[in-house]
Amino acid sequence: MKTKISLVALALMSGSASAQLAETAGFAGEVSVSTGFYSIESNLNTHDDNEQLESLDNTNDAVTGGLLLPLGNLSYTFGSELNKQFYMGTSREDIATGTLAFELGYKYKLASGMIVDVSILPTIMSGEVWEDPFKTDGKRSTTDEDGNAYRLKLENIAGSKFSVDMAYATKEIDDEKSGFAHKNANDEKLTAAQRNELRRDADAFYFRTDYKYMVNETTMLKPRLTFISADAEGDAYSFKGYGVELSYFKFLARHQFALTAGFNTRDYDAENPIFNQTREDDEMSLFAAYEYANFMDWQDWSFVSFAGFGSTDSNIDFYDKNELIMSVGMNYQF
Repeated sequence: MKTKISLVALALMSGSASAQLAETAGFAGEVSVSTGFYSIESNLNTHDDNEQLESLDNTNDAVTGGLLLPLGNLSYTFGSELNKQFYMGTSREDIATGTLAFELGYKYKLASGMIVDVSILPTIMSGEVWEDPFKTDGKRSTTDEDGNAYRLKLENIAGSKFSVDMAYATKEIDDEKSGFAHKNANDEKLTAAQRNELRRDADAFYFRTDYKYMVNETTMLKPRLTFISADAEGDAYSFKGYGVELSYFKFLARHQFALTAGFNTRDYDAENPIFNQTREDDEMSLFAAYEYANFMDWQDWSFVSFAGFGSTDSNIDFYDKNELIMSVGMNYQF
């Protein structure tokens, strides 16, 4: 039976000069099912228990619940040197660092070890948002948020340990009503021009660069720098953001660990007419992943767990956010 590559071992080996993307040609993949717990404290969370906004000056109580989280990926590797691959699903390295995004993509590995990876993320920009997140006179209604993200990754550039990750994303709100129900201290509604400042349809560009630093044969550090620029129809939602992250990977026999800490700051372009302030956010995050391979001596099965915490501190209290997620489950590789 072929050897399976663990979450951390995969990350440690990704800088190899080998032209192969997999050990054998053909299909390979994995599937995992996890159960867990989440807690979200945010005025923008669209859970039914968060429909009624009590005040624009405070954050609603946290919404909590259980979750069932299926994840996995499928790849097809081909070429005389096994250096070409189509794939779909959520990558192990993304999961290990807290990014749970479905991708469809293609990889090509050069003889130098550099990997060119092109993909589309059809669901990451989709979901539900409040039609008017600022409405306080009654329950808020949701509307769909649609969009796509297109990603280009260049790993191990020119055979080095440097990589870059770039993405372009679009977002459209089906029924935009931000600020329609708001009245100022003089009992006056926002003007059309003020409401236009709150339009959330946007195009965004994301750039990240990282470096794999091998501490020893079983330990790796990966520092990252990030930049994001969002150009929204409403200037109050256009911003530029900068961030730093550090990931720690460790492999000990059957045990694999990954820990990622990050800090990001966002500066918005224009004053929000609801609050008469220009928004500034600071975001902190911590994410940990653990895997125990060949669980109970079952070949190809592993126990998996992850936990994440994120906090946003904004100069406008309405946008403060705290979120927590924890899960445990089983993973099967084939």
